[in-house]
Amino acid sequence: MAANPRNREEVRRRAKADGIDFYFAQFVDMHGKPSAKLVPAQRLDMLFDDGAGFAGFAAGPIGHTPASPDIAAMPDPESYTPVPFKPGLARFACDITVDGEPYNYCPRTILKNALARAEKLGYRLKMGMELEFFLLKERDGRIVLADDLDTMEQPCYDIKGLTRSYDFISQLSKNLNALGWGNYANDHEDANGQFELNFEYDDALRTADKAIFFRYMVHAMAQERGLLTTFMPKPFSHLTGNGGHLHISLWDKTGKKNLFEDPKDPRGLGLSKLAYSFLGGIIDHMEGLTALFAPTVNSYKRMGVGAPTSGATWAPAYATYGMNNRTQAIRIPAPGRIEIRAVDGSANPYLAAASLLAAGVEGIAAKANPGEPNLDNLYELSPDQIRRKRIKTLPANLLDATRAAEKDKVLRDWLGAMDGRPYLDYFAEVKKAEWQEYHTQVADWELKRYLTLF
Repeated sequence: MAANPRNREEVRRRAKADGIDFYFAQFVDMHGKPSAKLVPAQRLDMLFDDGAGFAGFAAGPIGHTPASPDIAAMPDPESYTPVPFKPGLARFACDITVDGEPYNYCPRTILKNALARAEKLGYRLKMGMELEFFLLKERDGRIVLADDLDTMEQPCYDIKGLTRSYDFISQLSKNLNALGWGNYANDHEDANGQFELNFEYDDALRTADKAIFFRYMVHAMAQERGLLTTFMPKPFSHLTGNGGHLHISLWDKTGKKNLFEDPKDPRGLGLSKLAYSFLGGIIDHMEGLTALFAPTVNSYKRMGVGAPTSGATWAPAYATYGMNNRTQAIRIPAPGRIEIRAVDGSANPYLAAASLLAAGVEGIAAKANPGEPNLDNLYELSPDQIRRKRIKTLPANLLDATRAAEKDKVLRDWLGAMDGRPYLDYFAEVKKAEWQEYHTQVADWELKRYLTLF
């Protein structure tokens, strides 16, 4: 698992040019929460040879108990990322090993295994990710929007709101471009206090690495300014939630030919037959996929049937696809590319990418048929119309989604196993416990509604 000497020397050369004094050896748990150790630059060889050691159970759900052996975070040289706002510091995304062996409870390892499996079939997944977030602050023990003036009823693309947060957003943009990520647009999103910065797509593993670093960078930069941020799917009941939409395309093994693109598509969407089968596979497995795309209790307050108190939800409720139509779970924004809108800001990008790849590749093998694109505004259709059109509704809560995932043999197979135990069973155990903990809490809403009702 140690780094190739050639890669090691390339890192050493780049780090010297960048003036790097320390490295973060960083990995993620099931939730996508980054953990790290700070390693002096003089110990680069030791880091590449032995990794950084951790007590896995202390870091979060990664398959360990207090009795388990230490995990070692082994750095990927290609993930070398200088931290733009901390001169002298760089980060490695790491794969977890135990006793020198790959560890399949590591989300990054799960994605790498899925990508290798798809590559044997001739497929290479490329991906972009749109991550929405709120800028917040604490006041009198409450979490409020950072911008007191951001009160418009329809603030999306508001130039004044973007100007008031210009210093933070523009510096974040500069940091992305300093990393070579190709930031190309930044905007005030649909909710008050909500923003999105877009960067170019890449191979799926690199995009997942970037997504983890992006979320870290936004948090860290805000905290240095006395602010907070959140990628939580629905932090405020009256405002639109945070999406984490995935834009995906399948390429040949060289990465030069987009297998999803076909200018002669009779449907006019610019998709190939292979792309439609991939799309059909995602729709066929969407109930189980939802647990990986929307993996928190809070996720299901962002999406669902019916209008939210914030107006347009922009979140899907049905397993459908359409053209440039944001009421669909899957949108076709351009030829040769599909957008998975069911993914929210809490998704672990490694697990989301691995699971959608599983469903899509199995869809290709089965020649799955997604049907014709849906042109309706699904927010306006009645339940009876939905039934007549045979449109599947997405799970209503985390428990339903987790149960659907448990039954999905494709996800069970592709997410792999460790010591004979499928990762999906471990995932379901953690998520059911999360649901149970939430379900035992009595909310203010319940007290207000029921305390003196009976």
